[in-house]
Amino acid sequence: MKFPYTTSILGALLMLFSGVALFIPAFLAYFMQETGFIYNFGLTGFITFIIGCFLYFLSSEKDGDLRTKDGFIITIYFWTVLGFFGSVPFFLADLEGVSYIDSLFESISGLTTTGATVLVGLDEMPRSLLFYRHLLQWLGGMGIIVLAVAVLPLLGVGGMQLYKAETPGPLKDSKLTPRITQTAKALWFVYVLMTISCSFLYKYFGMSWFDAICHAFSTISIGGFSTHDENFAYFENSSLRWTAIVFMVISGVNFALHYLAWTKKRLFHYFYDSEVKLYLSLLASTASITYLTLYFSDTIYDEILVDSVFQAVSIGTTSGFLTSNYSSWPLFVPIMLLIAAFIGACAGSTGGGIKVIRALILIRQGSSEITKLIHPNAVVTIKFGKRSLDPRVSESVWGFFAVYVATFLIILMFLLSQNIDFLSAFSAVGATLNNLGPGLGIVAENYKDISDGSKLALCMAMLLGRLEIFTLLLIFTPAFWRN
Repeated sequence: MKFPYTTSILGALLMLFSGVALFIPAFLAYFMQETGFIYNFGLTGFITFIIGCFLYFLSSEKDGDLRTKDGFIITIYFWTVLGFFGSVPFFLADLEGVSYIDSLFESISGLTTTGATVLVGLDEMPRSLLFYRHLLQWLGGMGIIVLAVAVLPLLGVGGMQLYKAETPGPLKDSKLTPRITQTAKALWFVYVLMTISCSFLYKYFGMSWFDAICHAFSTISIGGFSTHDENFAYFENSSLRWTAIVFMVISGVNFALHYLAWTKKRLFHYFYDSEVKLYLSLLASTASITYLTLYFSDTIYDEILVDSVFQAVSIGTTSGFLTSNYSSWPLFVPIMLLIAAFIGACAGSTGGGIKVIRALILIRQGSSEITKLIHPNAVVTIKFGKRSLDPRVSESVWGFFAVYVATFLIILMFLLSQNIDFLSAFSAVGATLNNLGPGLGIVAENYKDISDGSKLALCMAMLLGRLEIFTLLLIFTPAFWRN
């Protein structure tokens, strides 16, 4: 590994983060006359920039080729270091009852687009700090690493390894354009365009500009943060909820398909994609079952339809927005919605979960094994469209699933050792590992009442979920550090 070189890249990324995520809220604090937060954001941004400069100029080597190992190291270092730097404004805000562990939890939750929060009193909170929370989610949604890939060539740095380490999903080696820089720019072009469209529609249907922009950030990033304690239930306009539903569904689709739809002016390729078809089918089925269960259990009210669809889409895509306390819904509905979040959204989207493509591969692999039992001499291949799936991909999916289950059980056992009841512990691990946010039981609305040790464990779960487990676990294997 080229340690001085990777350190230099880490410094460049920190400088980029200070300019985007810290100085912009500082300017907003100045505009809003929130004097104390000008200092908080400005000081944090200045320190982050200086440390970034130091790391960048520490190495005399500013160009060269990155190996895959270097890409993983930079991605891991950047996300962990970024979480620590991102926590400083929350800590300096001196909010009542918020410790540094809480600040770190909030920062990592934002960057990983999990949406789990320890903060209360959002309605009275300074707007610059609220905007900062949503900006963290927006940057984390597509991945600031991918943004940096478009900028790093200006510093003489290649970015393919960073893109492969950051982009979620088992089929992530394919590029939209011949050059990785153009790929990153294409992804961000679609991402920004969707954010602008969402914010304008939110404003049109009744939100203030501030709420519209903040909620567009957390909708497109599938984050789930809100500027109000009641979350999306604060907005009683059903048009706003249907708007959110549409953009959550769109944001859960592979962004490569969005880019192709924009450049090729074609929409039919969505319906030819096996992953998208299963994704939409799962959301529609979950919403239908939720509505019918509520209806026949006499949980009937005016907004039952929109609430059923909203919560099914929000939880199923791992957005985590709430229009009602779904944990109090009758029968099996809360558990069903939480299980839907385990599958999550499509690969190449901003959503969490194990990804629909992996679930589809597991289903087809299981089906092929049954076929082999019935016809032992048959040669069965898994196909997507007209192409056969490389057996190594299905092997990697099974490997991922095994490590995912083991990781889930380890963190679950730790939370149970902290005297958290089983339902709350199970849902907390599921909600953080899948980057969902709200769980069940004592973590249905907020995570402030659990112990600091549990919060740190869930911070690790959020990072593991965001980096798809293997990326983070690699650094703990001796083989990874051998030349």
